[in-house]
Amino acid sequence: MSNPSADPTPFLQTSYHLLRRAVSARDTSTPLPPTSALHAGRSSLPSALPEIGRGQEDTIHHILTDIVPALNNASLSPRFFGFVTGGVLPVSEAADNVVSALDQNVQVHLPHDTICTDVEDAALRLVVDLLGLGGAGEWPGRTFTTGATGSNVLGLTCGREAVVGARLEGKGTGKGITVAKVGLLDACLAAGVGRVQVLTSAGHSSLVKAASIVGIGHDGVRELPLSEEEPWRLDLDAVERELKRSEEGVASIISVSAGEVNTGRFATNALDMPKLRSLADKYGAWIHVDGAFGIFARVLPQDTDEFLTLRAQTAGLELADSITVDGHKILNVPYDNGIFLCRHPTINAQAFSNPNAAYLATDKAATIQSPLNIGLENSRRFRALPVYAALVSEGRTGIAQMVVRMAGLARRVAEFVRDSPDYDWLPDESASLESTFIIVLFRAKDRAVNEELVKRINASGRMYVSGTAWKGEKAVRLAVSNWRVDVERDFAEVKSVLESVVKS
Repeated sequence: MSNPSADPTPFLQTSYHLLRRAVSARDTSTPLPPTSALHAGRSSLPSALPEIGRGQEDTIHHILTDIVPALNNASLSPRFFGFVTGGVLPVSEAADNVVSALDQNVQVHLPHDTICTDVEDAALRLVVDLLGLGGAGEWPGRTFTTGATGSNVLGLTCGREAVVGARLEGKGTGKGITVAKVGLLDACLAAGVGRVQVLTSAGHSSLVKAASIVGIGHDGVRELPLSEEEPWRLDLDAVERELKRSEEGVASIISVSAGEVNTGRFATNALDMPKLRSLADKYGAWIHVDGAFGIFARVLPQDTDEFLTLRAQTAGLELADSITVDGHKILNVPYDNGIFLCRHPTINAQAFSNPNAAYLATDKAATIQSPLNIGLENSRRFRALPVYAALVSEGRTGIAQMVVRMAGLARRVAEFVRDSPDYDWLPDESASLESTFIIVLFRAKDRAVNEELVKRINASGRMYVSGTAWKGEKAVRLAVSNWRVDVERDFAEVKSVLESVVKS
């Protein structure tokens, strides 16, 4: 048992030294652990709580020798291309150790007790600056979440609050009635709203999940693709037709996919967002951007035409009412880390305030809102510190160059599969490489090979990809999101693997 009077420093120092030694000894050329390590790790897990504990040293030994070898190298390998996982910048790992050691609960702004909320506010201001979204003052409802799912829940909650509230005001019945106060059903009845819907194109599954959580429902998410060839593009004419249904008692939230999960492509461009903003203002709709990873295309250098297409496709996103961003993807900070940005300070507070909690009150003169009143959680990890560390350490140029390497490798892979006689580049081999950000979607031309392509690639032990489906057939999704990427080195490995697996 732990001794409460003992100084834990020697144990923690030794444990961290052993951990770093174990991590340094890992073979990061292979993204997955060996099968033997998986079996050994599982068999080491106790089936019941021991009556007498193993003690600190033996427990750490167990973790390092049995569990750590059975974990994957998602963060450590530059060729873990599954999902959009990201890695962990060393400075953010160090900052995360501080987070665990001092264990701040960032819930209430207490400026005389701690500066954790000041650091969080500073980190969020730096994120807004990095993404070129205007001044931080334009996004007063900013907070950290667990990830894109949590941020999408916040976005739809705020959107639901706003679009129903706009109808209440229009009918002159809005005084004292909000969704947060009386509930969705009563507020909709008072507003004459029979349906709240989300209009999107190739929306992420977490958006559908969020719609269920906030009472809109899975079926309330309506896909409005521009065409079968470009299902990720949002059909603005269809959006306008749906918005006109406001006269029928339909309230709408517009969710812009930036970018789509399989192809990484974007729903809008520089001309689309101003039109969407105009339509939303005219019909009382809310615009939410799901920019979990795609919004980071905005940090790519502007002094070159290399990324002109991506800059055009992410232009205008600053016109949204709310935005989802993921820190644990492209920014390469530890899980879990999401960011939510909202233009309307009263909407967050209206939806997420903690009534009747006098013990959680902050100074009325405070300039920073208590996080518990603008987000989901009351108990919150100090997620801001790793983000703050990454941004201050790397600066705008360092983050931009990190993203350039990711996009550079993705484009080299896309070019290879496009020109290969063995592969089909998806969604269309005639598409421009300039539209590629960090995701490459492809399949084998040989349908028998394609059936087991993901398995073959991952069995190589040299890279890891995710399987998906595109237009009813299996496909491979390769996502580049680790700060360790070296374009020449890693492309050579990817090319070698892809050439070999179609011949085996």
